[in-house]
Amino acid sequence: MLADLSQEQVLVQRLAELQARLQHLDLLHRARQEEVHVLSQQLGQLLTASDGSPANATSLLSAELRLVLRNLTGLGLPQEGVNSSSPIAGGQLLRLPSVYHFLPHLMDNPLSLRPAFTLSRGRSGVSIVMGVPTVKRELQSYLLATLQNLLDSMSVEEAADSLIIVFVAEVDQEYVLQVARQIEEQFRDQVEAGLIEVISPPASYYPDLDSLQQTLGDPPERVRWRTKQNLDFAFLMMYAQPKGTFYVQLEDDILAKKNFISTMKNYALQKIAEKSPWFVLEFCQLGFIGKMFKCVQLPWLIQFFLMFYNDKPVDWLLDHLIQSKVCRFDKDAKDCKKAKSQLWIHYKPSLFQHIGTHSSLKGKVQKLKDKQFGKVPLFYPHPNPEAEVTSDIKNYKQFSLVKAYRGETYFWGLLPQPGDHLTFTFKLPVRLKRYLFRSGNAEHPSDRFYNTTVEVMSDSSQANLSKNDFNTTSDGFFVVGKFDSLGVAEGFIDSKLNPVRGIRLNVHSDSENWAILSEVRYHNTHLRLNCMIKRRRRKKNFHLCNCSLAFINKITFVPHVYNVNMLELCHRCPLHEKIIHLLCKRMISYVVCMPALALQVHIDKMPF
Repeated sequence: MLADLSQEQVLVQRLAELQARLQHLDLLHRARQEEVHVLSQQLGQLLTASDGSPANATSLLSAELRLVLRNLTGLGLPQEGVNSSSPIAGGQLLRLPSVYHFLPHLMDNPLSLRPAFTLSRGRSGVSIVMGVPTVKRELQSYLLATLQNLLDSMSVEEAADSLIIVFVAEVDQEYVLQVARQIEEQFRDQVEAGLIEVISPPASYYPDLDSLQQTLGDPPERVRWRTKQNLDFAFLMMYAQPKGTFYVQLEDDILAKKNFISTMKNYALQKIAEKSPWFVLEFCQLGFIGKMFKCVQLPWLIQFFLMFYNDKPVDWLLDHLIQSKVCRFDKDAKDCKKAKSQLWIHYKPSLFQHIGTHSSLKGKVQKLKDKQFGKVPLFYPHPNPEAEVTSDIKNYKQFSLVKAYRGETYFWGLLPQPGDHLTFTFKLPVRLKRYLFRSGNAEHPSDRFYNTTVEVMSDSSQANLSKNDFNTTSDGFFVVGKFDSLGVAEGFIDSKLNPVRGIRLNVHSDSENWAILSEVRYHNTHLRLNCMIKRRRRKKNFHLCNCSLAFINKITFVPHVYNVNMLELCHRCPLHEKIIHLLCKRMISYVVCMPALALQVHIDKMPF
């Protein structure tokens, strides 16, 4: 019964998806029809432009061609049985309002509605198109961190059915190219696969932003900012509309939850299957973040934005559009709110969180947070080998490097300077395969390490023989990596450098920001841990006492073979399932000799 129900749900969702795609294909068909219609109107005007007489203009054409032109244009070309002087032979052409009525300056340049820059592999036909507008910020840019988070939060299947359009809303081509190069270098595979596109508008797309009508009592700077934002959103939506089934508006300073693509798609298809008349699905409560629309309905929104681009902010215009569709003047606000909730549906919990603090509006600081998103991890603790930890960078309040290394919090240091070091000296040499240092966090994404290298002190006898093969410092450290533009340093340590006595972060330049170290993780040599419980008396389960756990924690990272007897175990330390599970996760095995209550551990080295 449950299997049949599950199959039925899958079928219903599949039908909803096919319905959504059919609507999208119908939209594309109507767009081609519109192009033919506009072409026919222009052709008709061209035919009558010579002397105002369609008959004279077509007198030299064949009967077949005259019939085709008459059917295409309908502009009073001679018809059989109708006098050419009759009023019904022709009439005034009625013109529908278009974007040129609201933005007449677009007619001055035929390229006004064509992107000035495009980095694209032509991906289309996806389920989810995401628009990420970005502008040049004076203080901090969150764009690359946002893109990395979006990609990390997608599965392979989700990435194959999605498209991210980065809209660089600047007319400075040098800056646009700079952003495009950064994206292409940082996300080369995703750009090549067509998952990420970058576009920018031409300067001719915008009206004179210094001669705008001042509305709502806002200062000129704010009027200019919100007017440009309306136009930016409209341009981005026009570009995105034919590329997918659903469109989601995002920002360049957000975090996303894992598998957010599938969650949004499934929820949208569920509402379609329920015959819900939704116009917008809201996956974040803040501003315009996480608002989903059907691509077939984007023209309503685009036209509305272009009609009132100078009058109100973009999120207000969205609310007014919904209100205009369903609210009645003879009903109260409560009735209006209920009617709007049928078209504007909120999804909980939120899938996106705002992380930026500096708005694209100069001088505006906004610490907006969506409470429905849940807690965002600010650091990532890991069990690391015992080490003496020192820092030349003064920590802020309780956010010390020692506590960060223990996994209790993150390190937050004040303004790193050239020559500053964060050093981790191991109590015993450790064989390390990989390392990971992550700087910045969700609340302070720009407090990263910049121009900082990762260096190790080797305890290997081969080190002196191999210095020519490595980049070395004057004090004997080997440079093994550096922090990238996202504030992450990750890499492998050559086996010739193992075992490692210490590792440090070396700062090479001044920083305008403080620095956060939110994750320190080492991957030591894989160990095979043999486990056997010898029961010489009756079968009992025993817990391990704290001293044994501390001992196990210590030997986890020692790169040698040990055969150890622990005689300090308490008589009331039976082994428990949860403890076993914990130890197995920590790659520990044990042998309990019941009569002596001794812990015997045997660790065999494994090759890389």
